[in-house]
Amino acid sequence: MIDRAGNITHLIVGNVHSILIPELDSFPLGKKPLRGLRYIHTHLNKELPDREDIADLRLLRFDLLAVITQEHGIPKDIHIVHLLPFGKDKQFEILSSSFINFKFNFREFIHNLESEMDRIRAIDTSDNRERAILISVSNVPKYILEEHMEELEELAESTDLVVIDKIIQRVKQINPKYILGEGKLKELIIKAMDMGATILVFDQNLSPSQIRAISEMTELKVIDRSQLILDIFAKRAHSRDGKVQVELAQLRYMLPRLTGKGTAMSRLAGGIGGRGPGETKLEIDRRRIKERIHHLETELQKLNMARQQRKKRRRELSIPIVSIIGYTNAGKSTLLNALTKSEVFVEDKMFATLDTSSRRLKFPEEKELIVTDTVGFIRDLPEDLVAAFKSTLEELEDASLLVHLVDISNPQFENHIESVNNILKELNLHTKPIMLVFNKIDKLNHTEAEQIYKRYNALGISALDKSTLLPLINEIKNKLWEEKAICNVLI
Repeated sequence: MIDRAGNITHLIVGNVHSILIPELDSFPLGKKPLRGLRYIHTHLNKELPDREDIADLRLLRFDLLAVITQEHGIPKDIHIVHLLPFGKDKQFEILSSSFINFKFNFREFIHNLESEMDRIRAIDTSDNRERAILISVSNVPKYILEEHMEELEELAESTDLVVIDKIIQRVKQINPKYILGEGKLKELIIKAMDMGATILVFDQNLSPSQIRAISEMTELKVIDRSQLILDIFAKRAHSRDGKVQVELAQLRYMLPRLTGKGTAMSRLAGGIGGRGPGETKLEIDRRRIKERIHHLETELQKLNMARQQRKKRRRELSIPIVSIIGYTNAGKSTLLNALTKSEVFVEDKMFATLDTSSRRLKFPEEKELIVTDTVGFIRDLPEDLVAAFKSTLEELEDASLLVHLVDISNPQFENHIESVNNILKELNLHTKPIMLVFNKIDKLNHTEAEQIYKRYNALGISALDKSTLLPLINEIKNKLWEEKAICNVLI
């Protein structure tokens, strides 16, 4: 192997059957289309470059691959194979010549080839964001796969990934090792490298062994939906509670995946842009990670005790609590701001806010209540995250009323309602008083929106239009005080 300066970097001795290519950590790909290495080897007979040679060239992204054939121990011909820019009719080209007459201006060739590849891939070298290919593989109906892919894309954009391609594959049976078949996976990896991807994001949650198997084939980062959500949480958590809970969830998720060494390990635990504990914990052994988990659990218990004291004071004041719950990006923080004239951070992204916010809402009749905005729910929330945030979600137990906010403009709102209801059942909160409220009615025509929320016997509002909030406020007052008064009279 020869680098671009003309230095021989590796001398490899194989056998008649194969050559074992070593780790090439000193020549990482990064955002470059090619590795910066020429791979030159001999064929003992007169064979042309074979399928294995081409696979090495495409997967390992060599500048070029040269095969020298021999006759009676003397070099006879040379065959050079190089990749072609993405989108061409062919993926590679072979140039052949007799060894003695061979002439080739490598510097000029590689400059022109890489410039053309960069032009087609259109990578902004000043943009440090990861470039992702999203993958969803399942045996569910295709329309469900497409719905899940839309949500995965929203999650990816919420964590500043640049999505350059989406791949959906419906299979009869999931490959237990690679999710996809090995051949399909290699095609996917080659396509990812051709397009300049730096990370593969799977919609399906991958087992530690699956991540290892896929990572062994590529130098791209490989993460699943759970780690994507954890990375979003790591970026958005600001309170001490939130930071402790997220780091705890990340470490619990990472622990079974910290096997292997070297680049395999870094590809397993890097996360998006190496955020959170991922990259900083790579060299830490299991014992030290377990100690960190124990320390965080202890700290979480202390934070929980402080939370319990705040809850106790609220009980003593007998102030009712209304908790706004719902699928992520349903508009919970916007509604909290509108009801209480607050300025809680709002952004049109999934999990824009993670930390629970509480504000007082006062009425002219000298009545008041506390409105809380909880972390958004999502389907198949990672178990480690549910466990870490359980203490926060337990605050919902003290709520006198749950306002289940639904984004009526989202085509998947019915699935979102079901997902939230399932999470409430898991938390044993489904027996609490729940009021269903459809938000963002301004994004639909009036008749269509009205038909939907009336079908569910719910209210329709726009958190951005305060004139629509009066029926909601009256209904909250009715449920908290008038119904309670009627019950007291009956007793």
